[in-house]
Amino acid sequence: MHYLDHAATTPVPEEVARTMLAVLTEGFGNPSAQYEPGRAAKARLERDRAVIAGALGCGPEQLFFTSCGTEGDNWAIRAALYQNRRVGKHIVTTAVEHSAVLQCVKRLEQEGYTASYVKPDRDGRIAADQVLAAVREDTALVSVMLVNNETGARFPVEEIAAGLRDKPALLHTDAVQGFLKVPFTVKSLGADYVAVSGHKLGGPKGIGALYAGGKAKNILPMLFGGGQESNLRPGTEATAQIAGFARAAALRLEGLEEINARMSACRDYARERLGEIPELRFIGPADAPHILSVSLPGYPSQNIVGELGEKGIYISAGSACHRGKASHVLTAMGLDRRTAAGTVRISFGTETSLADIDALAAALLEHKNTRFPML
Repeated sequence: MHYLDHAATTPVPEEVARTMLAVLTEGFGNPSAQYEPGRAAKARLERDRAVIAGALGCGPEQLFFTSCGTEGDNWAIRAALYQNRRVGKHIVTTAVEHSAVLQCVKRLEQEGYTASYVKPDRDGRIAADQVLAAVREDTALVSVMLVNNETGARFPVEEIAAGLRDKPALLHTDAVQGFLKVPFTVKSLGADYVAVSGHKLGGPKGIGALYAGGKAKNILPMLFGGGQESNLRPGTEATAQIAGFARAAALRLEGLEEINARMSACRDYARERLGEIPELRFIGPADAPHILSVSLPGYPSQNIVGELGEKGIYISAGSACHRGKASHVLTAMGLDRRTAAGTVRISFGTETSLADIDALAAALLEHKNTRFPML
């Protein structure tokens, strides 16, 4: 198997799985219970919170667990708008955000909010000046992702935060693809809300976290109930998933420089090998070490992904085609239809080898040489 879709999800290391199993079978107490197994579970939960908070560079009291990055994004957006409800009902975001942000904003537009969507250039980049120029007196929220999940573009969140420092607008960033892949702390970013997810870095699915700090005050609760997560996100905590997330983050931190250098080397080697394929185009800047987007114009990405999958080579359709429509990211970049429809995303992880990339290059070349372009 040649797994090259780590931006979608990552394998769970055995050590992470063992950590989770121990919590499930031995440390299974409810953290809200007052007897010893409950107190032990609570203590473990807070140690795990501190690990993830440390990886983000924030205090444990500023970190709240969620079920995923999508929940964190939605919660941050709603909480920021609630805090700034007297400022106005205008939102600034980008046209290339993850659907977790875009679909939430579109829903809010149905509820009476207005939104400005900043478009990238043809390379997928967005400048801080573009975002700040869209901010108005009634702007309550700016939401800009850290790393684009399709192109690997790294957006200038720090510069945007600096430009908003003396403005009432709150800043949220979806850092799901950037956490422990590109260098940052919440202090260096300057965002008020930062959402992350466990399964993008070797943790289990079903767990994420939201940082709330900076100008974020009187945070709107996500749910209402028993008072867990400082009364902001009640419900019995997913202790095994949290433990897995924390262990995965700790493992990543232990070898962070080496891991990211290895992923960068894989990305660069893939550029070299895939660059040998006639007519293949590279899409976006691939600033992050783990994402590379390429296109075979005229060869539909669904066909490429399906055929390579039959050979045990797993990548994703970067065009995220749905009912014949190209990805909103590629559309916003202004790519022509043939290029957008032929785009696939390749993403690397700690287990990726050069042999995986060689197999991919050979399969893409064979696909091009044995299939007729359809568009």
